[in-house]
Amino acid sequence: MDAKTMDIVLPNAMDFKQFWKEQGPFKYALTSNEFPPILLEPEQWLFSNDIIDLLKWLMQFDKRKMKLVKSEFNLENKKILRPKDIIPWKIHNFPEEWDGLFCETFTPRGYLTQKVIESSSTLKKEKVLSAFFKSLETNIGQLGYLLLKPRENSKFAAVQAYLKEWELDEKDAGLL
Repeated sequence: MDAKTMDIVLPNAMDFKQFWKEQGPFKYALTSNEFPPILLEPEQWLFSNDIIDLLKWLMQFDKRKMKLVKSEFNLENKKILRPKDIIPWKIHNFPEEWDGLFCETFTPRGYLTQKVIESSSTLKKEKVLSAFFKSLETNIGQLGYLLLKPRENSKFAAVQAYLKEWELDEKDAGLL
């Protein structure tokens, strides 16, 4: 666990509330919206005040020794026909678990798409990596995750509506 990102299994809304009260609040909270979850345990939550740290923890970026590298689809390589929507960068050691999932940010094996640099006109390495995480944040729901983040001028993740719905689901299931 990264010092900036916390992970914990919270099986019910009361556990979440208690954790949020004792350890939080946090700017971001992430869990799986699918079962079985991918890259997380069932009922596991990630909390952080930095979105890039949170996404890196989810991807196991440091553990897998991931890095942004030029792909074989780079502009200098004339021997390979480059797909139109791919940019000349990829994430080395990309999570295989995401290869079968749809996301506008990347293709299987970590090739980055035009969606990453939509708001940027540069393909410089530092900017592309930053743009990748921004695009991943925007499209994380496509991968089956729920990301709670601040709304409007708030400094912390908007969790109240989600908690109310969670409690209603638990009540309907007879768990409360």
